[in-house]
Amino acid sequence: MKRFFFHPAARKELRGAVAFYEGRAEGLGEEFLDEVEAALRRICEMPAAWPKLSERVRRCHTRRFPYGILYREVRDRIEIVAVMHLHRHPDTWKRR
Repeated sequence: MKRFFFHPAARKELRGAVAFYEGRAEGLGEEFLDEVEAALRRICEMPAAWPKLSERVRRCHTRRFPYGILYREVRDRIEIVAVMHLHRHPDTWKRR
């Protein structure tokens, strides 16, 4: 199973989304984080399983929340490029 690391902007997006959901209801931020972690496990176990958005970047959806985890393989690891809300600013990750 491959290891992963976050692009700094993706880490910031993750923190912001956790804070947003936690502000909506106590514990919801933690539930969102659990969903992201489950998606990260799926990505690391089967990195080629999800559709490509570009030549190098793929997207795995979370199951409960409207977010996609955008990633690319970099040598022997997975770089998380974005933790993206699926209905907002869909092209911001392309500059990373």
